[in-house]
Amino acid sequence: MGRCSGRCTLLTLCALQLAAALERQVFDFLGFQWAPILANFLHVLVVIVGLFGALQYRPRYLALYAIWMVLWVTWNTFLVCFYLEVGGLSKDSDILTFQASVHRSWWREHGPGCHTRSEVLPAGRATPGSLAYISVPGCLLEYQYLEVGHSGLQIVLSLTGFIYACYIINLFTDNEDSFDFIGGFDTYTTAYQATHKPSHLQLQPVYMTK
Repeated sequence: MGRCSGRCTLLTLCALQLAAALERQVFDFLGFQWAPILANFLHVLVVIVGLFGALQYRPRYLALYAIWMVLWVTWNTFLVCFYLEVGGLSKDSDILTFQASVHRSWWREHGPGCHTRSEVLPAGRATPGSLAYISVPGCLLEYQYLEVGHSGLQIVLSLTGFIYACYIINLFTDNEDSFDFIGGFDTYTTAYQATHKPSHLQLQPVYMTK
């Protein structure tokens, strides 16, 4: 796999990541999930930086992109654990909204085949305009699995992007080293030889006559 093919693959991955992040951002906005909204915004910015780095051959930009991919995988792994309630986490807590509002995923009410039935929260937990959705019958797929699917897709794209970013950074570094220590020296030698051409004139003995 050459530099061109690896670069084209990374550009395609960045485009897919942007599309997936923007789609996810829309539904997080609809669900008022402030922590994912902020994370998605940062993700879009860094993916754009990685896209620019791949287009302009900027290893530092790609290094930033690769580091963020590790952080992004960590964040999405947390979301998977959150929605599957691993390690004592609860998918009904207000962590993702910074406790500014009642947590709810947009897919909880609008998943395929869902019919929402809601009830006002008890007086001790109620906030102005808040609702607790106690029953969403008829859903073909529970909302937490849709959220896990979104996070799983992000993890796969991020891991692949990390691998290709590291590969391209390595290629860029090898090419720079080759130019500095091999190509640069050869260029200098060629230029030196071009400006100092050996003379092909042969010296002939001169005889003096008395």
